[in-house]
Formats: sequence, C-alpha cells, structure tokens
Amino acid sequence: MNRILMTLCAALTLGAASAAGTTPALGDEKSLYDLLDLERPGMEAVKKAVAKGNVAAADKELLKYFRTRKPVELFGLDLENVKVNKLEQKQADEALEHKFYAHKGYQPSYFYGDDIDWRYWPVKDNELRWQLHRHYWFIPLAKCYYTTGDAKYIDAWMDQYTDWVKKNPLDGVKRLKAAGASAAEIAAEKENIRFAWRPMEAGRRLQDLLTEFALTIHSPRFTPRFLNLFLRTYRQHADHILHNYSKQGNHLLFEAQRMLFAGIYFPEFREAQEWRRSGIEILNREIGVQVYPDGMQFELDFGYHIAAIDIFLKALGMARANGYEGEFPASYIETVGKMTAVTWNLLFPDWSNPMFGDTKSHDKSSLQRQFRSWSKVFPGDKQLQWFATEGRKGALPDYTSQQFPESGFYVLRTGWDKNATVTVVKAGPPAFWHNQPDNGTFEYWRRGRNFFPDSGSYVYGGDSAVLAQRNWFRQTRVHNTVTLDDRNLEKTDSELLLWDATPELTTLVTENPSYEGLTHRRAMFFTGKGLLVIADLVSGPAAGNVRVHFNLCPGRIEYARDGTVRTLFADGNNIRIKTSATVPVQIREEEGWVSTAYRKKEERPAYAVEAPKTAGGELLFITVIAPDEAPFQGSIAIVPQKAPVGDTFRFAVRVGAKTYDLGYELK
Repeated sequence: MNRILMTLCAALTLGAASAAGTTPALGDEKSLYDLLDLERPGMEAVKKAVAKGNVAAADKELLKYFRTRKPVELFGLDLENVKVNKLEQKQADEALEHKFYAHKGYQPSYFYGDDIDWRYWPVKDNELRWQLHRHYWFIPLAKCYYTTGDAKYIDAWMDQYTDWVKKNPLDGVKRLKAAGASAAEIAAEKENIRFAWRPMEAGRRLQDLLTEFALTIHSPRFTPRFLNLFLRTYRQHADHILHNYSKQGNHLLFEAQRMLFAGIYFPEFREAQEWRRSGIEILNREIGVQVYPDGMQFELDFGYHIAAIDIFLKALGMARANGYEGEFPASYIETVGKMTAVTWNLLFPDWSNPMFGDTKSHDKSSLQRQFRSWSKVFPGDKQLQWFATEGRKGALPDYTSQQFPESGFYVLRTGWDKNATVTVVKAGPPAFWHNQPDNGTFEYWRRGRNFFPDSGSYVYGGDSAVLAQRNWFRQTRVHNTVTLDDRNLEKTDSELLLWDATPELTTLVTENPSYEGLTHRRAMFFTGKGLLVIADLVSGPAAGNVRVHFNLCPGRIEYARDGTVRTLFADGNNIRIKTSATVPVQIREEEGWVSTAYRKKEERPAYAVEAPKTAGGELLFITVIAPDEAPFQGSIAIVPQKAPVGDTFRFAVRVGAKTYDLGYELK
C-alpha cells in the first residue's frame, strides 16, 4: 500500500465489514437509524431495539425486515431468470484475484494488488481511473453467487466493497488534515476524490448497488453489520449526488435516473421521496432541454442518443412498475418515441451506425435488444416493430430519405434493403463535449460497405499523451468536409437552406460560418441509383489554402492521371471519386485512421483536394462519387460553372454515358 493510503487509513477508524468485523465509521455521517423512517410498517422491532440503544440488535432486526419486506420491483432485474454470460463470468473470476475489469478498452485486466490499491493508474487515461470506481465486476460477482451459491463470490464482493469504502472516504481531505498529512498527500487525496466521487461514478454505484443488494440480501453471508455499512454508504452516495448534480448533458440524465431508482427502491430512508422527486423533476425538465424537436439528443452523438433513450425509459419503467407513472407527462413518452425514430433512421441496412462525434460501432444484437425493449413501450409503432423483429412484423416507412433539421442530421437513401445506397450527413448546431468540429461531414454506404466511415474518437482524455491521441481524431481534416489552411472549424452552426427529397433525386443544401471570414456552403445531390454529387462553395474575405477532405474505409485505392480516385476491393463493390474546381487543384495524400471502439484503430487511405482562395474571392469544388459499375462506368466529366449567381446555381456532370443536370434555387 502506498504511503498516502497508509496515512489515510491510519486516520480512519474503519474496520472490516465482513462477518467477523466491526461496523465502519463514516466520519460525520449520522447513525443509520437517524436516516431511516422507523415508523414504517414492519420496522417495529427495529424501532424497539434502537430505543434501547442496542445497535447490534437493531441491525439484526433490520436485516430480517429487508429479507421479508413487501418487494419493491427493481426495473430490469428478473430474479427468476438470472443468467451469467461469458464476459460476466470472466469479470467475476478475475475479480477474485483482484484483476479488475475497469475498462473494456484496457484488456487484459490490470492487477490492483493483494492489498487493493484503488489509486493504481497504469495508463494516465482519465476514463480508466474513473471507470475503476464504477465497479463493473460487482454485479457479475453477485450474479455468480446468486446462480451458484458459491460463497467465494459474495465474500469477494463484500470484502472489496468494504475495502473501497475504507480507502476512498468522501471526507478524506478533512481526515488527512486532522492527521497532519503533507500538502502532497492532501493534493493526492483531492485528486482521488475527483475520480472516486465524481457524480457520474457515484451514480453508477448508486444504481448497481441495488442489483447487488437484491441478489445477495438473502444470503447467510450477508451480515447485519455489513447491512449497516451498506445502507449508510448508500445514503451517502445519494446525498452526495443530490447536492452535486452535473450541470448538463448525459451525465445529468444518468444521475437523475439513478436517484429516481434509489428513492423508489429504498423508501425506508427519510429522504427517499426527495431523491425520487429530484430525479423526476430533472428528467421532465431535461427531456425538453436535451432533445431537439426532431428527436435527436443535443450532444449529436449516436451512442449517447441511444443512452439517453434508455435513461428516459428506465426511469419510466421503474416509476410505472411501482406506481409513480403519473409523475411523467404524456409529452415525455411522445418525445422518447421521436428519439427511437431517429435511431433506426440513422442506421445503415446492415445495422451499422454512423460514428460521428464520440460514437462507437454498435453491434446488431445489442441494437435489436434495444429495439425489442423500446417496442414494448410503443406497441403501436409499426416501423419500430419492423426493426425490433427484423421485418417479421410491422412495416417499413413509406419514405426513403429523411431530414432531422433541428439537430442537423440528414439521411439520403435509395432504399432500406442491403442493396441500397445510403448517405448520412451531419451539419447542425453547436453541441457539447462529445461532438467534434466536423460540420458538413458525411458517410456513404453502399451494398454492405461504408466507403467513408467517420474517424471516430479512439480515446477520451488524460495526460498529454492520451489527450494528443484524442485530439488527432477530433481534427476537422480527418472528417469528410472542408478546411481552411487545415485548421479546425472555428464555428459549427450549420443552417439548412434547402431540403427536397423525391425518389429520383434528393437535394440538400447547408451552410456553415466555418471560419472568421469564410463561409462554407455544401450542396449534395443524391440520385435514386446512388450517385452522389457534392458542390462546395467557399466565400468571404479570408484567404488561404482550401482543402476538401476524403477519408475512406481501410483498403487500397488508386489515383488516375485525370484526378479520379478509385477503390480496389476484390468483391467488385467499388466507387470512383473525382473533384474539379473553378481553379486548378492538387491532390495530396494524408494520414488516415478510423477507430470503431475505444483504443482500437485501423489505418485507412485519406487525401485532400486543394486549391488556393484569394481574399474576397469565391471558390467552387464539385465532387462526383459514383458506384464503379453499370450504368456509371466510363469517364467522369465535371464542368463547374462560375460561382452561383445569388441563390441560383446550375451545373451538369457526365458519368459514363449519362449527363445529370443539377442545381438549386433558394427562396
């Protein structure tokens, strides 16, 4: 154990909470029985023991109470059908050896010592240290005990939780100061509290402790003294969150949902109603703040959008199961319904998802489980039912392309089957931490291959080395959009100028004030056969090198003399790309990587088409992305006209034997 922990432990009066231990002290925390409503039916014997000052007897009676009380339904847990999957078994068995599954991006799991060092930080990635304190392996330990009866699993859970409480006190700084610790030790303790007691992590524990409690409370290994520790630390978690909610974003939603769970599951606490009310009030408020009218969550990230849906529905499910559904208005469920529609609209036909922002790749099976769960809440939604059953029930929508203009997502598709071509565009308002400076970027999927996957995020943050890894993936130039002098966008606030969708042609025009003195207008023309033409107009007083960036999927490409770029996949599913401009251009190869999961990346081809822009001038690029098959085979000819006259723009491109007359007129 390191010196700081030794100093801290010397300042504590905590003992073990195992069957042979003593009840741990919690600093300034009140007695457990000051925190409980002893007037509740069934608590008579507890109240009597407390009145006599016999805490040990009260603990025993309280354990009897919780083993026999009228059950409170814990939404999401079916005690009749508890199963342990392979990952959970791995997590539980590793935990027996103090190898903790702290983060799925850091495997194999690290060993945290025979005497657990909760401050061990092998890689200075903040997420690794934060998520250690979420105790992902605790529920697997409880489930393994519940399904096998093997005492080693519950003993490990109880011992490790007790050890965590002992070494991560919320008032650790106060204790160290009282013990005369050094400034360095106090600073290290402040840092530890920042990781161990961030409301996001405290909220995760607040939620998971309920499942662990339900799975273990009837075990003879679960002692009265451990119950005392469990309940006092549980209240400490809830009280801490209540007074330290995150300011905004998905963290606030998670915390509110978990406070609602706490308030409903443990009505024995005097403050339980306040916990429940605070959670419900925040969720009812934030669903109007964090969800755009079109149904997209305001962080503009597919993964956190899905997480928000699950948060809102978990809260509703817990409330509904225990008689509190009336505390949510009808508009709440209507908004969640819109959110589910956004989700399946953004999917490609192979169930893969666009990876804008910090989104990771979602697997089909998990998405289907979510759709099935959502469909139970919205049984009349035929489109959601279609996706929940993979077409066995329900119906496909009666449209192909769709817009979500408030959040800036646009889906241009030829159909819903695996032979379709789909382009997803991101060009919306400013967002938050999980968003990236990528306005105008797109992904182009055809017949099972995403030719332009977003770069992803790779990692979140930490020391300078980890942050540099994150920042590489956040650069504007590693997205499929336009830059000035390769700089990141200064503004991400795109405006929709035109949306016109027909089966033959979908036209989308957006505009972003990308840099001081430079505006980027991007027009996209998508035919019913999957041809995509992009017209990029940059204008304004700024001067510099303008680049249109293309980041392709892993694989080989070739550059032809006429400027055409072609993918070279052996299965014949390929595309050709050609860009021309109103001035001569150069093609420059760039570094390219794509990350579909945390700390996983793969090299991929990337290039930019570059041309100089003069001060006050306008510059127009036109790009054709064509499937490399009939009827698109043959040369690609682009004859860009001069820049648009006002809000009217017309031009033509020839692909193979066919000429396409394209353009727009803004009104």
